[in-house]
Amino acid sequence: MASLFTRRATTRLRLAIVLTIAAMVGVPLFLMGWVRTPLERGEFQPVSQPIPFSHQIHVRGLRIDCRYCHYTVERAAYAGMPSTGTCVPCHKQVWLDGPWFAPVRQSLASGRPIEWNRVNQLPGFVYFDHAIHVNKGVGCESCHGRVDTMTTAVQVQPLTMGWCLDCHRQPAERLRPVAQMTVMGWSPPAGESRLALGRELMKRYHVRRMTDCTACHR
Repeated sequence: MASLFTRRATTRLRLAIVLTIAAMVGVPLFLMGWVRTPLERGEFQPVSQPIPFSHQIHVRGLRIDCRYCHYTVERAAYAGMPSTGTCVPCHKQVWLDGPWFAPVRQSLASGRPIEWNRVNQLPGFVYFDHAIHVNKGVGCESCHGRVDTMTTAVQVQPLTMGWCLDCHRQPAERLRPVAQMTVMGWSPPAGESRLALGRELMKRYHVRRMTDCTACHR
């Protein structure tokens, strides 16, 4: 009888050890897999904004260039957001008096900027410079997607280190003339290879394959 109890105790102990190891290994593996899913990365997830701003209407319908609102994108790390005063002149009074524009009226009255919510969010330990990218021929849609088709702006790229390194290792495939950086749906001239043009632009803009850690982690 004592032997039976001993065997059962040993079996329970072994089962407990197996379950403990499974939990120790399985939970981290699950978490490592979870953080790599589009849901956790925030891809295609709508982000609430204080005003229902439509890129589709402004970019495609009104043909407003990206740089009108994101005015520092060519000269600073941060692309910039428009002041409240930038929005007002374009709209008729009937719009300004409407309920959707309440945050605009409050911002004008208080002098405090509208608090927009970020759509594309990088970790704090990652340094990204908009100016260096657009001045080397990386178009806005390469990272932000076809915003001219978005009623609500969403993140369309994974923004993972692997995704960034793919571009840094093979930049030629993503380059375009700087003059075309804000054009949505851009493609090379007829009969011209995107890769061949990209290689030419790499020489013209002195683009290097930046794969060392300090390029993004400073």
